Amino acid sequence: MDKQETLYINDAAKCVDYIIDNFGKKIVLGMPLALGKSYQMANEFYRRAKADPEIQLLIVTALSLEKPTGSSELERRIVEPLAERIWEGVPDFDYMLDLRKDGLPPNVALKEFYFRAGSFVHTPVAQQNHYSSNYTHVPRDMINELIENRPDWTFVACQLVARQEIDGKTYYSDSCNADLNNDFERLIPIAEELGLCGIVIGQVNNNLPFMYGDAVHDAGFFDIIIDNDQYHFPLFSVPKEPVMDAEHMIGLHVSTLIKDGGTLQVGIGSLGDAISYGLLLRHHEPDVYRRIVDDLGISSRYGALIDRIGGLDSFEAGLYGSTEMLVGVFIDLYKGGVLKRKVFPSTVIQRHLNEGVLYSAITREAAETVLQADELNPVIKEKWFNNLQYCGFFKDALRYEDYCIVDGDRRYSADLRDDANRQAILENCIGETLQNGIVAHGSFFIGARKFYEALRSMSEAERRQFIMTGVNYVNQLYGDEEIKRLQRKDGRFVNAGMKISIMGNIASDALADGTVISGVGGQYNFVSMAHALEDGRLIMMIKSTKEHNGEVQSNIVFNYGYTTIPRHLKDIVVTEYGIADLRGKVDQDVVKALINVADSRFQEDLLAKAKKVNKVPKDYEIPREYRNNYPWVIGEKLAPYRAEGRFQAFPSGTDFTEEEVVLTKSLRKFKQEAAKNKLAALKGVFGRFARPVPDAARPYLDRMALDQPNGFKEKMLRNVVLTALDREGVL
Repeated sequence: MDKQETLYINDAAKCVDYIIDNFGKKIVLGMPLALGKSYQMANEFYRRAKADPEIQLLIVTALSLEKPTGSSELERRIVEPLAERIWEGVPDFDYMLDLRKDGLPPNVALKEFYFRAGSFVHTPVAQQNHYSSNYTHVPRDMINELIENRPDWTFVACQLVARQEIDGKTYYSDSCNADLNNDFERLIPIAEELGLCGIVIGQVNNNLPFMYGDAVHDAGFFDIIIDNDQYHFPLFSVPKEPVMDAEHMIGLHVSTLIKDGGTLQVGIGSLGDAISYGLLLRHHEPDVYRRIVDDLGISSRYGALIDRIGGLDSFEAGLYGSTEMLVGVFIDLYKGGVLKRKVFPSTVIQRHLNEGVLYSAITREAAETVLQADELNPVIKEKWFNNLQYCGFFKDALRYEDYCIVDGDRRYSADLRDDANRQAILENCIGETLQNGIVAHGSFFIGARKFYEALRSMSEAERRQFIMTGVNYVNQLYGDEEIKRLQRKDGRFVNAGMKISIMGNIASDALADGTVISGVGGQYNFVSMAHALEDGRLIMMIKSTKEHNGEVQSNIVFNYGYTTIPRHLKDIVVTEYGIADLRGKVDQDVVKALINVADSRFQEDLLAKAKKVNKVPKDYEIPREYRNNYPWVIGEKLAPYRAEGRFQAFPSGTDFTEEEVVLTKSLRKFKQEAAKNKLAALKGVFGRFARPVPDAARPYLDRMALDQPNGFKEKMLRNVVLTALDREGVL
């Protein structure tokens, strides 16, 4: 389709009619990860395919968002009122509803490269149709799907966009998903040369904040634009999860490894919130922060490492965010004065900033040094003039013409070999302050309602500091490598893993039997980048244990049948019990460091297995200071600070009510206890029949619609709630 002939269609059904009538019934529908999907287009394509077996539909995407439903009656009673409040007006994907019922028709297939963690463990068709691809390779692999398997199919790339008038012209922003369109723009012409057909659709949603950078396109970028007031549905919200003791300890350890003036990458979830809390505590209350770090033994154990790569002081220079996923953590850090180091799209400017020659306010001395840069000599070329002017180094009113810098009627030669001319440029052409600095680059975002509102309520100038761009820029150094290296100085790339072997192999996305839990996403990209940057470090967060069917299991294991990140890419591993610096270590030191941060209930077994295969000396013993790694010890250590109001479950707020927080925590804990000892659990539940209902329980029973139970089943459910609350110490 001619890119100049953008079609404006205000109805999804008419849009699908147009595509089928003009391009046929074999469709690959490509949609971005998570938030940027069009419910209307996805559901209309799917409805047509269900009704017409001649239509062949392949949906290629990642993280199809679903509202929770609850797997039990008690979970349903918690979730349904919550869903009505938080996801009111958010549609469902019909293909996901049918997938959950194993009801996809044979002419429809769904292939995803990333799942919500654990959401498809027991769904065979999803397990069988998972792409294991680095995030940066996804567009290429989608095109490869067409070239090899579906050369006569039409590829339809469809996503939500924001709309805004700028200087009298309408522009569209990929907003929450700049991760794919830029790659499609590069790859679709290549595919079309091979005879493949591609269509790009943008569906306007006014609830999206208009984000800048490579996310912005004019109408000509799209083949079809859909704009219908009835399609402006609310954005899918992801409520914050509680930050438990283990997460807070991991976050606190990680916060000591972040260097002032450096770069941060981190993802969504309670671990990210814990890191943010630690960093904000360090910045706003450095004395308290140091006291806590000292009291918990972090300084004494890891002081040398902290001094070398991190710090304990406030953030004077601040951090810059370079992350595929722009999450609420970065907004919290921005508002808290931590995310404030600005980077610039100029190697000349960024290099002089890194060297401490240039600052936001441009001095005559700094400007003189900048003009000595090799890129600008002997003659300033137009591209460098424009580059520096965009960054504020040259005044806005100037222009470049015939190797001259023009200021109204005055002209200054761009030849810097003439000292008098150089001095005239310094005197008349240099700006006062740097402009268009960036505090974060991101590729996609999703979060809580508070996060979306924060972006929408920002001024245009503030939002322009958060640049949305493709994963090919954020997740790797290839292409524009010099500026990326300069911007990402002292990079700390913080990721999460599920399990690690004592040799350093990490499993992050799947189990030993191949069951996919989530997907590799961008993890490998950031791991390799941490090693490629001279001052970069990878920080892998792994909770030391997990509970499965009532049994506590170690996540630090002797070996494991699946690897996401191989041990030759090992770096720093953080558990709730400490930091294991594995970079450059020989095998015995890797084994020792990982056992030191393992749960003490499993340390001796791990050590015995390591000795058996000669990975540590036979006479080695675990140092005494690492033998007290127990969850209840962490609880005791954090208790005094909790009493001061610190290390709370929701440090940056929550969409849940107080009753919902308590109920969720109490029932989850009771479920775990019941898995260990069903008889004791039943005894407690039946014992409630002989006891009156405490007044303190009324708000919780009201929330669960169990204040007036009807029949034996509801009375049993009420007793389960009462027992759970009682054991949690609520009653």
